[in-house]
Amino acid sequence: MTASMSHGSMHEGLDLLQVPDLAAQLRVDSIRAAGSAGSGHPTSSLSAADLLATLMSRHLRYDWQHPDAPGNDHLIFSKGHASPLLYSVYKAAGVVSDQELMEGYRRFDQRLEGHPTPVLPWVDVATGSLGQGLPDAVGIALAGKHLENSPYRVWALTGDSELAEGSMWEAFATAAHYQLTNLITIVDVNRLGQRGPTALGWDLETYAARVEAFGMRAVLIDGHDVTEIDEAMALAVTEQDRPLVILARTVKGRGVPEVEDELNWHGKPLEEDVARSAIAQLGGQRDIVVTGPRPPAVDAPPHTRGELSLPTFEPGEEVATRKAYGAGLAALGAADPRVVALDGEVSNSTGVATFIDEHPDRFFEMFIAEQQMVAAATGLSTRGYIAFASSFAAFLTRAADFIRMAPVSRADLRLVGSHAGVEIGADGPSQMGLEDLAMIAATQGSTVLYPSDATSTVALVEQMADTSGVSYLRTTRGAYPVLYGSEERFPVGGSKTLRSSDGDAVTLIGAGVTLHQALAAADELAEEGIRARVIDAYSVKPIDGEGIRAAVAATGGRVVVAEDHHAEGGLGAAVLAALTAEPVSDLHVKHLAVDGVPGSGDTAELLAWAGIDAEHIAAAARTVLEG
Repeated sequence: MTASMSHGSMHEGLDLLQVPDLAAQLRVDSIRAAGSAGSGHPTSSLSAADLLATLMSRHLRYDWQHPDAPGNDHLIFSKGHASPLLYSVYKAAGVVSDQELMEGYRRFDQRLEGHPTPVLPWVDVATGSLGQGLPDAVGIALAGKHLENSPYRVWALTGDSELAEGSMWEAFATAAHYQLTNLITIVDVNRLGQRGPTALGWDLETYAARVEAFGMRAVLIDGHDVTEIDEAMALAVTEQDRPLVILARTVKGRGVPEVEDELNWHGKPLEEDVARSAIAQLGGQRDIVVTGPRPPAVDAPPHTRGELSLPTFEPGEEVATRKAYGAGLAALGAADPRVVALDGEVSNSTGVATFIDEHPDRFFEMFIAEQQMVAAATGLSTRGYIAFASSFAAFLTRAADFIRMAPVSRADLRLVGSHAGVEIGADGPSQMGLEDLAMIAATQGSTVLYPSDATSTVALVEQMADTSGVSYLRTTRGAYPVLYGSEERFPVGGSKTLRSSDGDAVTLIGAGVTLHQALAAADELAEEGIRARVIDAYSVKPIDGEGIRAAVAATGGRVVVAEDHHAEGGLGAAVLAALTAEPVSDLHVKHLAVDGVPGSGDTAELLAWAGIDAEHIAAAARTVLEG
């Protein structure tokens, strides 16, 4: 150990000759943390220790005591399984104690989780599902360069194994398209994955050719030579015409001869005798504290909302809810500079074209890259932006894992899926979102909204802006009559009763297109002397359980639910859960949903084929009335 780095000393940055000592500390602490927990990924941490030691001590501009400082750089650990290294960095920064590192790592009800999450204030997004950290980092870099004009940099550490994920290449393509020269990707090319060698091993030239083909600048280095690392990272401050990717050749398990570049050590703590010997060879435990470079002073971007004036529609006017979504989003954007929109190259179909016309500087085209779209929205949300991401409902399923991870990241993610269900008609089943409600409803803490007319759509766009967690708005392709006046309110968790009388014999529940079919069915039944109560369940999750139970109880327990979605996990499942939460006596339920694989046809033909049109809803009502 150098004389200037004695036990417990603090430094605001290191001379390059001192960096190897810090790297040794990070290696020792990674070994110790995984050993204390009895699990973890120390060998994946050891390979990147020199990279992180150089970065945190000489290039990462960060105020560790004020993680929300707007000028702070961002460190995204895309290879989140190397959490022992990240937490060792936090210890070296003086914000995590050695006691917490040794007693809190991977323990129940502690914040040093197996993979990093924003439970820690220095973590922007949860990582560990490989292929997500870099795409999330793209969103943060978009905010810095194109919305805030901020000097902060975004450093993303990735593994070579995760370069097999297509989402990584979506991220490279998007970063190049938007010239995100504030994004620096560091690839830890340690050759070994979980069960064996990666596809390319140490073939850095091929990695470089691929990265360059996607519009990035590749720099190849020895990932254990701190001089080469330092020089590569210093390129981040020079004038760049392309985003920088540092491809670092490293050795998995570096610093521990018994495990260096050996198979079958992934995800395993070192054996006690091996760990003891390795720590001794690395110079023993240290307690160096390094604060690193200070961030530039930057003012926080304005985050205030002005007066909102939502568009209004005349009852009876036919408007597609997808078009109303675009109009509502544009109005929200006029009132709030935090509102941004992303789309998967279908904005002229989803309705977002209206927003683009009025707020082009706050729109990001993600092309046909739904994973990157959701990831960018996640990254933008960490910067305080109210990001709405839209595509066809069917195609959002491609980003299911990114949606799943949003609650882990504590992200506010606003998604809009258009062209849902068999209602879309002749385009056929590849375009029909029939699983989307279930996918989002199964996401932790999510909100699922399904408006039936233009007025409720724009009101729910406003609601989404103030809704935390993952929220989803399902819109419809076709134009349908406006049902509500502009004075109506649509709180999340509510419902609307459109037909009601003291003599109602059955309750009909729909949302979106099936609400209009339920209204037509009620008219058909009325001609037969049967009165039906009609409920607009625009809030699928949370469902208006109290309102639905009251309606069904008032109609003798007789209810028909119709939805343009598969039977599992959608509106019907939500209604049935509400009815059984506090059981309604003498319950008779008919659930109409899409079963089977649809084909092409017009809307009327397909609704009839699925058994969710007015005729089938009326027939189901007669069935439940018969007992």
